[in-house]
Amino acid sequence: MNKDKITEIFYIIDEFCQEFESAKEGHVVSKSCDKKARNRSFKLNDSEVMTILVLFHLGNFRCLKHFYINYVQVHLKSEFPQTVSYNRFVELQQKAIVPLCCFLKMVCLGKCTGVSFIDSTPIRVCHIKREKQNKVFKGIASKGQCSIGWFFGLKLHIVINDKGEILTFLLTPGNTDDREPLKSKKFHDKVFGKLFGDKGYISKDLFESLFIDGIHLITKLKKNMKNCLMHTADKLLLRKRALIECVNDQLKNICQIEHSRHRSFDNFLTNLIAGLIAYSYLDKKPSLKTDIIDDERVKKIAA
Repeated sequence: MNKDKITEIFYIIDEFCQEFESAKEGHVVSKSCDKKARNRSFKLNDSEVMTILVLFHLGNFRCLKHFYINYVQVHLKSEFPQTVSYNRFVELQQKAIVPLCCFLKMVCLGKCTGVSFIDSTPIRVCHIKREKQNKVFKGIASKGQCSIGWFFGLKLHIVINDKGEILTFLLTPGNTDDREPLKSKKFHDKVFGKLFGDKGYISKDLFESLFIDGIHLITKLKKNMKNCLMHTADKLLLRKRALIECVNDQLKNICQIEHSRHRSFDNFLTNLIAGLIAYSYLDKKPSLKTDIIDDERVKKIAA
């Protein structure tokens, strides 16, 4: 991994953590205890823990333990001179979940350009045959169905722009309908213009409510539905809806947000958020060149 890239990521995260700690002072409720609380500094601070997690999701490692012991503690001694044991590092992950979420929301999310795509992808936590034996996600995960069959886990709903940047995301149980997150204005408060989705988002009431909020929901029609007029440019962009499928593929196969080795729900959230942050630092993201959709080309396709 490029050392300049590591330094760049650590610098951005460390600057954010310093501002986050200064803003947090005076707003944290301390535990009432007669004894004086210890205020020892950790060998690895939050910025170092966050950087290691992001680097893991940017690398080609599949196991966090193997990455930490055989790569960080061996090849990154100059960058992280004071490391802790792996068991202690796993404990420090839970401490860094709040700054990780704030860093993703405030720094890593993109801006809406007027052309957005929405989709959901399953996050499997175990094999479907072992759903009743899973104790880590008991009462949290559920059995759901997607285009490739049944699964046991959660659903990640994401909205991206035409540059491949994530605008917003939401994690729900596996049996949640794809249209349910769009019913909440908090989910799409940063989205405007045209929103392209698959047939799972077809709903007349949802279309009308989003249209009032300034969002034009565009989907393909089912076979038993009547045809309706659609602008040719919208038809061209609707064909490019597979862009968000490429984003889901990179999130799972490069940033590795999905695996079945979680032993704690808190660390599951930590790895998921770190994977979304790592995606924002990828050198190449799937994107559209909307400049090629000119008037002459539209006229030729319409003819």
